[in-house]
Amino acid sequence: MSFEAFGQPLLTFPDAEKSPLSIRAKALVFVDPRSRQLREELEQLAPRSVCVLIRGETGSGKELLARHIHRASDRGGLFVSVNCGAISPTYADAELFGYAAGSYSGAASSRAGWFGSANGGTLYLDEIGDLPLPIQIKLLSALENHEVTRVGAHQPSPVDVRLVAATSIDLAQAVAAGKFHERLYHYLSEGQLELPALRERVGDILSLAEYFLGIYSQRLDLPVPLISEAAQQVLEAHSWPGNTRELENVIHFALLVSTGDEILPEHLNLPEAAPSLQQIERQLKHILANGSAAEQAALNQLLKNTALL
Repeated sequence: MSFEAFGQPLLTFPDAEKSPLSIRAKALVFVDPRSRQLREELEQLAPRSVCVLIRGETGSGKELLARHIHRASDRGGLFVSVNCGAISPTYADAELFGYAAGSYSGAASSRAGWFGSANGGTLYLDEIGDLPLPIQIKLLSALENHEVTRVGAHQPSPVDVRLVAATSIDLAQAVAAGKFHERLYHYLSEGQLELPALRERVGDILSLAEYFLGIYSQRLDLPVPLISEAAQQVLEAHSWPGNTRELENVIHFALLVSTGDEILPEHLNLPEAAPSLQQIERQLKHILANGSAAEQAALNQLLKNTALL
């Protein structure tokens, strides 16, 4: 089995080997129908200047989509990624918007902050719901007025920043609870992308597994094993609560513990799971479309007998 076996090559970034990003954040696949639809929506939004809000579960690849938006937008500035949950509440203002020389003890020079660093480019705010409300208000002002005032500065500085934000929670509920600024939410909602969980785009699982397997084999200088048919079925049957982050870890582990030229189900260290209704439906459709005449006749009779038709 090769990367091309699934019918579509992987999108990889040319600077992948030099990038400090995780392996997971260097490849994007659009094999599953839901992923292909997402790609169409993404490519419509990318050339526009509107903010984009990406919604999806933790580990599903929201930053990867944000980077793709930046690359497709032809913006010449940097892509600056910020985890809002890691911003210091005390220094959030200075971290985001910068500070002037002398603003703090030991601050001999000024700093542009994350917002200034993204001037001419894209600022990605992961888990934007974690920003303190006062900072949300300043963020909205910066976006609307295209200028920021650094801590300790007397005059605002013009900025040209395209904001892409991400959240794993329903921000509308946070607004209703008084935990997120309503006007900022509506400002972000001009462009929205819903990133389905990995279990909802089953068609991407094997392509991603092949990618992780190839990259880790190369990094560890190991032969690239095949993923056995039985292991493929286990991968597709798993619910992937950790999304692509969990899949990466599972494939990394399987590569290290496999002893032959194939990865088997026992190498995946995943619990056995009954096939989902979606998987059963897909298998039935496959038999009806591609099975032998005898198989199709037997299946049709079974469906009639169980009142499924």
